[in-house]
Amino acid sequence: MPDFRRLTETVWASPQISTQDVAEASAQGFAMIINNRPDGEEAGQPIGDTIAEAAREHGMAYHAIPIGQAGFAQPQIAAMSDALNTASEDGKVLAYCRSGTRSTFLWALARASEGDDPEAIATAAMAAGYDISPVRQALDMLAARSSE
Repeated sequence: MPDFRRLTETVWASPQISTQDVAEASAQGFAMIINNRPDGEEAGQPIGDTIAEAAREHGMAYHAIPIGQAGFAQPQIAAMSDALNTASEDGKVLAYCRSGTRSTFLWALARASEGDDPEAIATAAMAAGYDISPVRQALDMLAARSSE
């Protein structure tokens, strides 16, 4: 059974998914999958192209915004924000990485860059089982910049 965790009514995070999980996501009404995991990070993980093909077969959009050991950068935050803004018109989004943490961090950073309240973001992440305290200072900075 997939471990899809609700961040908002339209955005969910998950640990690594399989092609079977893509089918389940489609059945649950997801319209987009965002892959935040670089290929080759771990032996045996499905490559992004495999998940992308499964998403296409199920009529879902797919975006790859990998977050590797270098961490988060502004282009990735902007790409996530763009994907989420596009998806808000189309339906639910499932973002995944190895554990779901990087996907949650990137979602949080993208939302803060759009001006969402960092405390509300942290509360939503915690309700899904993710502690975003490692990126909290960045959230506060991004939210402050967006209100200028």
